[in-house]
Amino acid sequence: MSTRSQNAMSFSEEVQRHSVHTLVFRSLKRTHDMFLSCQGMLPPIDEEAERIKKLVKARDCYGLVFDKVERNKINMKKSQPNHPKSENLDIYKDNHLPLAITDNPEKVNKNTETSMVLSSPSTQNIAAANRLINHIMPKPKWHPPWKLYRVISGHLGWVRCVTVEPGNEWFATGAADRVIKIWDLATGKLKLSLTGHVSTVRGLQVSPRHPYLFSCGEDRQVKCWDLEHNKVVRHYHGHLSAVYSLALHPTIDVLLTAGRDSTARVWDMRTKANVHTLTGHTNTVASVVAHEFEPQVMTGSHDCTIRLWDLAAGKTRATLTNHKKSVRSLVLHPKVYMFASASPDNIKQWTCPDGKFIQNLTGHNAIVNCMAVNSDGVLMSGANNGSMYAWDWRTGYNFQRMQAPVQPGSMDSEAGVFAMAFDNSGTRLITAEADKTIKLYREDDTATEESHPINWKPDIIRRRKY
Repeated sequence: MSTRSQNAMSFSEEVQRHSVHTLVFRSLKRTHDMFLSCQGMLPPIDEEAERIKKLVKARDCYGLVFDKVERNKINMKKSQPNHPKSENLDIYKDNHLPLAITDNPEKVNKNTETSMVLSSPSTQNIAAANRLINHIMPKPKWHPPWKLYRVISGHLGWVRCVTVEPGNEWFATGAADRVIKIWDLATGKLKLSLTGHVSTVRGLQVSPRHPYLFSCGEDRQVKCWDLEHNKVVRHYHGHLSAVYSLALHPTIDVLLTAGRDSTARVWDMRTKANVHTLTGHTNTVASVVAHEFEPQVMTGSHDCTIRLWDLAAGKTRATLTNHKKSVRSLVLHPKVYMFASASPDNIKQWTCPDGKFIQNLTGHNAIVNCMAVNSDGVLMSGANNGSMYAWDWRTGYNFQRMQAPVQPGSMDSEAGVFAMAFDNSGTRLITAEADKTIKLYREDDTATEESHPINWKPDIIRRRKY
């Protein structure tokens, strides 16, 4: 046996083994001894350092109003020349800034009186009124109420999607009976039924530049229908689960789909190639919309986020995390460079291209499945319980609440609005519902501002409450 191994054995034999309790106790004792000498022996407070710190903090927090306070003081002296001069009125004495947080209670008490008389009553009232005006919700535009004028029945299952063709002559609906039906918009009569899907049809779009109708469904299929021959001419294969939403790019031949596999896919309409797979969401992507300008693609998901995408790079441009519950619907305003998102917690409005939050539309306390907006600034939202709310887009004022009636023979629990769309004139609203019907609404021509006044009270805007 070598000398090195003998030394190693003798060294290991000399190490004394201790119980875990003993070792922990020793460690605690060392820690206690290390910090014992520091207990209760904090360094003395440097008053000058504290004063400087508070000056810096005051300047950081209230720097914007210091000059205004000084101007108000000057105006007060001019308007009240006989006012008794206070010994502490000059709060800028010796170039010292006023402290919002001071360590001298006497100074606080003396300056309280001074700060209360910074301006004359008239100046204070005008300033307060101006501040209030800037934060009061503007008066909403009057919109006539909407009323139901036609109920169309023909589907044998929940009607899940609706789209209006660009010529405004007909619209198409897809349902859980796996059939796509095309209806005449003026008369409400059935023109055509398209069969081919083997599960619920969840999305429909009509191309404005080609005679094509695109559909997607829970059977993972995305189909392109030739409306001249009424048959499928293309399939887009790639989704791993149900496809819930579909959108067409307004200017280029690109198709966008999204679904339960947590992805959105970008397809070349002609070659059927999967150009991009937009990954990043962690749950079902319930809604996808396409825009002519940036961001060209927006998705809303059950993971409570909205993602704005760079279409050229196929990457996320921005992620909006303001919603606390799943985002089931996105809608673009046809004229204003804005969009809205719907969730059970709120309907939120955003500006493009960066997704800056504008305001909440609160009050629709249900699972909001769908939204539609027209060029007059009327935003409609439909929910799982059959409730429909009408909003003024600019102010977020809820000017009408409706409950969709179920067709005779249906249970009240079947009152659910799954999809909605305005026609291209913005004067008719089409809804797809859980009682297997399609309902058409229009503005009430007999309503006036006197018969249906705006029940509006000025309210302080709470825009930044996410």
